[in-house]
Amino acid sequence: MQTLEPEIYSLLEAQTHPFVLIDAHYRIVGANQAYCDNYGLTRDQVVGRSCHEVSHRSSVPCHQNGEDCPHQTVFRTAKPYEVMHTHFDQHQHPEYARIKGYPVFGRDGLRYLGEAIVRVKDPEGMTCEEMRMIGSSPVFLHCVEQLSRAAESEASVLLTGESGVGKELAAQYLHKRSPRRGQPFLTINCAAIPESMFEDELFGHERGAFTGCIGRKQGLFELANGGTLFLDEVGEIPLTLQAKLLRVLENGEFRRVGGTQMLQANVRIVSATNRNLLELAQSGRFRLDMYYRIAGIDLQLPSLRERRDDIPALAEVILRRIAESGAQRCKLSEQASRKLMAHDFPGNVRELRNILVKAVALCQHHIIDEAYITFAKVGVSGYASSVPSFISDGEPVIHSTQAPAANVPISRMEATYITELLRSHQGHRRKVADILGISERTLYRKIKLYGLTLETAVEQ
Repeated sequence: MQTLEPEIYSLLEAQTHPFVLIDAHYRIVGANQAYCDNYGLTRDQVVGRSCHEVSHRSSVPCHQNGEDCPHQTVFRTAKPYEVMHTHFDQHQHPEYARIKGYPVFGRDGLRYLGEAIVRVKDPEGMTCEEMRMIGSSPVFLHCVEQLSRAAESEASVLLTGESGVGKELAAQYLHKRSPRRGQPFLTINCAAIPESMFEDELFGHERGAFTGCIGRKQGLFELANGGTLFLDEVGEIPLTLQAKLLRVLENGEFRRVGGTQMLQANVRIVSATNRNLLELAQSGRFRLDMYYRIAGIDLQLPSLRERRDDIPALAEVILRRIAESGAQRCKLSEQASRKLMAHDFPGNVRELRNILVKAVALCQHHIIDEAYITFAKVGVSGYASSVPSFISDGEPVIHSTQAPAANVPISRMEATYITELLRSHQGHRRKVADILGISERTLYRKIKLYGLTLETAVEQ
């Protein structure tokens, strides 16, 4: 093991974050006290061991496990390089860390990798209801890195991605990592608010603004002052209301409904949609100037099938949370885990959770075998294995392994399918809209169009 010059040791201890020096063979040749404390080791226990053995608890370099290896890049290019990795602390708990790699040269001409390790977040601290924000795959870590960097900015953020990928959790993560974290985080589902009430929800109203109005009400912009306002399903905002939003998005100025006083709100906007807003803008259904107001930073969240390696970890945490709610504690068999990883998950993590809830209810002896892993196959009025997928403002597209019966209109199939879903979910429109992949506003229009109610669903 080569001896380091005194000035290099001084460089190590000058770093406030854990910092380690690694040679061309992945061996640690020097580490500061912060690095040793982070992994619960003494300097003698660290120096001479491989970096991947200490931080990853792995016998092979991280690039052999599919991660982006800063060691290879820095030694190849002699330039700084940053990545996101999952490390394990002294308690064997995983933690997300931003790795900043630098080339360091000794007087003897030898090159080293200097790694500064900045802890981003404990994965358990990132969990929320449906556990979407867990993973260690490269695509997921890249997403967390983008979110972390966006959080440091004051720019508006547009989160895009399929239904069920965790856009609201990502918005919460942005807020909690931002300078506004001590201020309010408020959410509005733009698809769930009737158009007539939308302006009132956002801006509030003055006393007497409309019939039956007996007092002043603060809107969400006022209540979120200093914090973050999350506009979920932002693509569903009607064009007329988009025009009214532009002023407050541009300079924070707004009036309550029925008011004359111009008010000011300092609010960061985070928006989310599963629709292509630029395509909507080209077709005249979304204002282009509105898009540029909300998409200062545009981030695409990966679908579950793009990060299949995260499925076992996600499933483990979801099963633990299911058990905490009173169900039996279960584990996946290896065959069941492989079956899950082979599935495409059009409903993403929401679908994964539903599959596991059903499996826990059916399985015996606390082991979920592959027989208990079943994927939804919808049969409507005799159409076996038909799985409808709906578009927002048109007819559904039916993917089926059997031809539908003759002379049955597509609209009737859609009405019957929606009725079945309403009955299965006790009339919960938000859940049904999520299953269909449409907004709650669009579902409401279809319910009115077909004359459906919860009562008729129960009768059928």
